[in-house]
Amino acid sequence: MSDCSSSGSDEDLDPESELLDELGGTLSKWTNYIHGWQDRWIALKGNILSYYRSADEKEFGCRGSICLSKAVITPHEFDECRFDISVNDSIWYLRAEHPLLRQQWIDTIELHKAESGYGSESSLRRHGSLLSLTSGASGLSTASASSFKKGYSLREKLAEMETFRDILCRQVDTLQRYFDNCADTDSKDELHRDKVFDDEENFPNMRPDLLNNNNSSKEKLFPVDSLKAPIGIDFKGEAITFKATTAGILSTLSHCIDILVKREESWQRRLDKEIEKRRRAEDAYKAALTELKKKPHFGGPDYEEGPNSLINEEEFFDAVEAALDKHDQIEEQSQAERSRVSRQISLTPDTYSSISTQKYSTKPRSHTSSLSSSVDLISASDDVHRFSAQVEEMVHSHMTYSLQDVGGDANWQLVIEEGDMKVYRREVEENGIVLDPLKATHSVRGVTGHEVCHYFWDTAYRNDWETTIESFQVVETLSDKAVIIHQTHKRVWPASQRDVLYVSVIRKILSTNENDPDTWLVCNFSVDHDSYPPSARCIRAKINVAMICQTLISPPDGDKEITRDNILCKITYVANVNPGGWAPASVLRAVAKREYPKFLKRFTSYVQEKTSCESILF
Repeated sequence: MSDCSSSGSDEDLDPESELLDELGGTLSKWTNYIHGWQDRWIALKGNILSYYRSADEKEFGCRGSICLSKAVITPHEFDECRFDISVNDSIWYLRAEHPLLRQQWIDTIELHKAESGYGSESSLRRHGSLLSLTSGASGLSTASASSFKKGYSLREKLAEMETFRDILCRQVDTLQRYFDNCADTDSKDELHRDKVFDDEENFPNMRPDLLNNNNSSKEKLFPVDSLKAPIGIDFKGEAITFKATTAGILSTLSHCIDILVKREESWQRRLDKEIEKRRRAEDAYKAALTELKKKPHFGGPDYEEGPNSLINEEEFFDAVEAALDKHDQIEEQSQAERSRVSRQISLTPDTYSSISTQKYSTKPRSHTSSLSSSVDLISASDDVHRFSAQVEEMVHSHMTYSLQDVGGDANWQLVIEEGDMKVYRREVEENGIVLDPLKATHSVRGVTGHEVCHYFWDTAYRNDWETTIESFQVVETLSDKAVIIHQTHKRVWPASQRDVLYVSVIRKILSTNENDPDTWLVCNFSVDHDSYPPSARCIRAKINVAMICQTLISPPDGDKEITRDNILCKITYVANVNPGGWAPASVLRAVAKREYPKFLKRFTSYVQEKTSCESILF
């Protein structure tokens, strides 16, 4: 990673940003799928966002930077604490401790981005003015030549329709006046005729020749001009023109309809092309998304575990299984190296003879023994601390329920049976999270229950047999047999990394029946501690685990001493684990089915190896 390598171009850098104060704070930044989220110091100065490994390492130079001029800040859809900053192909995945802090970061970054001259209100106003001038210059500026011609022809025909409408209205008015005049004239003629007939009745003595005169005499009574059409209107011409205008309107309407039909066909073809183009784009997007899912190593945090992960359940399982296989391979190589080193240490004949002829007594020969000096018997009364009440409750629960036989319980399912070892599971889910309790029974010859619990509890031996832990630390010592431990487990990608904070206590439970053996128990259960709150780097898991051991003795014949061949440790191991986050149920159950038997066999083999040359401790 180059120092201060900017994702933006050089011209994007604002010279005035050097005059602004620098702001900074700690955020979790996604590094890669191996290390996941890591705390980084994020510095904001002007329109440049940089990050450093820590605030103390700023003097060594930044590890990367992004110019905010053209950056896109996107709050995550599901993770309330996460937001992404992207510039072209460069993407930073960042997480704050809580949603309010995320919003403060986004607001601050957006403010600096606006002050840099990009994305500001004045910038938007300038672009808007340019767009309005371009669009207002001509309504046809974005149309093609063919669409321009078709549009102009249609507008021309519509203008003709307007002209025809005006002409037709005037002609209708003219014809209406003609018909009104004709109706008035006809009414007057009827009035005159009625009046003539009345006069004939009122003047019977008048000379008949005056009434039955020729046409010349009637013309004097009824003027000829009164029977003519209204002056100034050519009815025949108006009728012909009206007919021509109507025909023109019908023809123009037909033409407009043809144009509209052709335009509709043209737009339909365009629509079909756009639909086809969109369909091809969607197919390409789905194909690209499928390819991305096939290559999860290209992904960022969106490929991690979770209900919205881009990895499906089958791919998730394959990735987890491959990661576990790799861890096993590394552990086998490490074990082989340790064995090779141990073989190089040659034993003298006297030493070999003393080991091969070692006899074991019923009591430790001296307190110099590593086992007898590190483990003392415990009673409940001398182990008092602030978690004593919880310890007593957990111990009583495990002694009451964990030792019960599961053979007749239909809720327990036998998932593994290998020799003396049996592993049972009861399927339990809560809010989509698998909380399956597991119970395993095992018998190991040659070791005592005290020894098994001692090596399981004592942190001095933890790294010798535990292969899944990346780091652990004793947070607080509550008593000589009770401690608080914080441990971080190795990450198995694409699952998120997890840590656990728990109280670990070792106890001896005296038997109330002299025929029953005493019981040794190690109980680990999750608690909270102010010094180790949950962090954004890991998901905090919750555990309630117990290793319960009893020592059974088969007395030797005669007066022979009891050796390790005469003792058998009966082990009951129970585990209730809340993974603290979502992961496919099939994956969690498959991993548990694979890992628990391996853990028991690896751990018990380690105890047998460690105790093979030690005296028996009851």
